[in-house]
Amino acid sequence: MGLQFQQHDVTRAQTTLFERRLHEQLAQIESELEKPCYNRSEVSFGAELEMYLIDRHFMPAALNEAVLGKARVTGLQEELNQYNIEYNLDPVDARGTPFTHLKRQLSQGTRAIDQTASLYDGHAVAIGILPTLSNHHLTLDFLTNRPRYKALTSALKGLNKSPFQIDIHGQDTVRAQCEEVTLEGANTSFQFHHRVPANQFTEYYNAAQLTTPLVLALAGNSPFFLGKRLWQETRIALFKQSIDYRDHATGRWRQPARVNFGNGWLRQGVAECLTESVALYPPILPVTAERIYKTAQPFSELLLHHGTVWSWNRAVLQPGEKGHVRIEYRSLPAGPTIDDMLANAALQVGLVEALSDECETYLRRLPFRFAEHNFYRCAQYGLNARIIWPQLRQQGLSEQRVTDVIADLLPRADEGLASIGIHKTERDHYLNIIEHRLASRQTGASWQLSAFQRLSANLAPHHVLPELCRQYYQHSHDGQPVANWE
Repeated sequence: MGLQFQQHDVTRAQTTLFERRLHEQLAQIESELEKPCYNRSEVSFGAELEMYLIDRHFMPAALNEAVLGKARVTGLQEELNQYNIEYNLDPVDARGTPFTHLKRQLSQGTRAIDQTASLYDGHAVAIGILPTLSNHHLTLDFLTNRPRYKALTSALKGLNKSPFQIDIHGQDTVRAQCEEVTLEGANTSFQFHHRVPANQFTEYYNAAQLTTPLVLALAGNSPFFLGKRLWQETRIALFKQSIDYRDHATGRWRQPARVNFGNGWLRQGVAECLTESVALYPPILPVTAERIYKTAQPFSELLLHHGTVWSWNRAVLQPGEKGHVRIEYRSLPAGPTIDDMLANAALQVGLVEALSDECETYLRRLPFRFAEHNFYRCAQYGLNARIIWPQLRQQGLSEQRVTDVIADLLPRADEGLASIGIHKTERDHYLNIIEHRLASRQTGASWQLSAFQRLSANLAPHHVLPELCRQYYQHSHDGQPVANWE
């Protein structure tokens, strides 16, 4: 989705050519993956951080073009809405102190973005959904002026015969309709990339699907949307509904959602993920390589199409002589602090590395639909969730407190990080952040909800959310993990 192209209207002939290339490239995937580079054992990490740009009143500010033009930050790019911006980090080797290297990049980059925003009387803040966001900020006026966003808007609205329907229930309820895909831009995340060997991709990916709900329960940082208290991680429901063009009005079957947790445990590696994207979802950006690169490129059309299917754990193929595959963890929210985001990523990677070799024993005891159930329950209830977790000598499925499951698995996460060569001091630092958050039961979401209740007792209603955002911004820039916030 970061690709640049100029034309945003597509002819039928271009679509036909794009679809033909999808199937041609699928037929070449197996031979591509036979190259030795795809099965190297070295692990590396990368990340993308999406941020909100806000004004001095802590409301969304349409500043991304100005910040892009002024900030001297490599890897910076605009996002769907003008009040969002994305920072892409350089990948790092997993051996040694990778999270320290990523932290250095994040600290320097986010400081530069925030300082540049301050030139326009604004700030930059990492938060899943900004609490002060209103319906006004979801109009077409806030769409970033780029051909690919116009093309995405046109395609999704073309498939949707009625406004996008939002229906989310929590402590409060939001029922709304929106004509625009700017709803999608309400969600900002910390997308973490984990390179793994292609010949073990199935095991790693299933381990990611199994353990992602646990990390999500600890990572919640999006309890508000349109001023209402909803899920601990409202992004999960909002993103799915924000571009759901399927017909919900009839009793007939529906296509799988384009934003999804998956359709079953993986069995045939990364090629299965790519095949599924082509088989289940119509192209919405049928842009051929020539319109982007001026010449044909290996797997260009297939990878572009796969990038418009928003799986919460996405398989990523990087083709070429130095090709590799990786898992992109997409469910983690932006914020509250750099240390919190890296701790979430460390827990996710550690669990995947530790459980990948034995994942099949879990899968035999947990039908996929219950893994999906766990994902949405953890998004809704956070550390108060009860999940269905497989046991070695089980006689039927049963619910457990997610906090108990996480506590039991923390030593395994440490083993997983150690197995790929991460230094003990680094492991201790980030897993201690997780352990402290688990003990305090304070996530970004629970802090926001507590602050809202406290502020509501002393301030006029229209001052509560801006003041909450001011305090959040101050705490996040102080850098103490959220478990320490008062």
